Amino acid sequence: MRDLRHIRKGAGALVATGTLLGLALQTAPASADSGGGAPGSAGAKKAAQESFSNSWTAERMRNATSLDLLDVGSDAVRSTGKAVPRGEELKIPPLGPDSGKKSAAEGGGPWQGGGDVVQTSGRVFFKFGGRDASCSGNAVTSDNASTVMTAGHCVKMEGKWHTDWTFVPGYHDGQAPHGKWAADKTLTTPQWDAGEDLNYDVGAAVVKPRDGKRLTDVVGGQGLSFNSGYNETMYAFGFPAADPYDGEKLTYCSGTAYRDLLLTNDYGLACDMTGGASGGPWFTEFDEASGTGLQASVNSFKYNFQPNAMYGPRFGADAQKLYENAQAG
Repeated sequence: MRDLRHIRKGAGALVATGTLLGLALQTAPASADSGGGAPGSAGAKKAAQESFSNSWTAERMRNATSLDLLDVGSDAVRSTGKAVPRGEELKIPPLGPDSGKKSAAEGGGPWQGGGDVVQTSGRVFFKFGGRDASCSGNAVTSDNASTVMTAGHCVKMEGKWHTDWTFVPGYHDGQAPHGKWAADKTLTTPQWDAGEDLNYDVGAAVVKPRDGKRLTDVVGGQGLSFNSGYNETMYAFGFPAADPYDGEKLTYCSGTAYRDLLLTNDYGLACDMTGGASGGPWFTEFDEASGTGLQASVNSFKYNFQPNAMYGPRFGADAQKLYENAQAG
């Protein structure tokens, strides 16, 4: 267990868990780790070695155990959260149409629709502590056409950068219909890099081209929204892999996103997604017909006394800077 020194003093723990409440990782076949590199201003790690994407076979992807939603116990909670600086609202449109249709709230279930979200969202695979693990991620509109947004703990955790980092957009049932995209570098916010602050649990990756093509040239990219408000309708997507899910299908929740008043200033949403969903996108202005929206957060953590609620960091000025650093890479 680890103290949340950046949020409180005294007892209490924040842990990642294999069923949402503990961490279990699958022992992986032997393979080389990613090369090192000093973190940059946003905590970037350069993957200087050759791509490992071909090593992620269908069997290995299925066997990777989720690096899950972070779990916060009641002893970590205090009455007020930390103040998170808020800048001016900024919206970056997706690479697709938006008709504005929205549906009734859902607590969690398989995404039965189609649209762009089916191919922009995907599973993330990497090595953590020498073993295989997985999260979720999403391709976004970017200048380099190669940027993936995810959670901070899906790129770095317990002071160590994950290695062999690969994004599989459109993943389902062990298949990679749009290919496996190895990271050239991964980044996170300064606050997550330095102290793993839940308010800033945001990560990004710049992936390498495949066959001369860039990521969003192949799968498209969702839009983004920074400094958006609370109490808006949001859709959260991911690939939960802990019981009762198996990580093989895209899953979603939707409803009104409220403000966490316990430990953070994160968004909260009624949702029963489990471990493996970490890093999946939260959208405002989501259109079910086209499967497009504006990403404003990522799946981050659950309180262990609220199994049917999920929380995600609000994309503010620091998340915007992270995105700008990533898309410039």
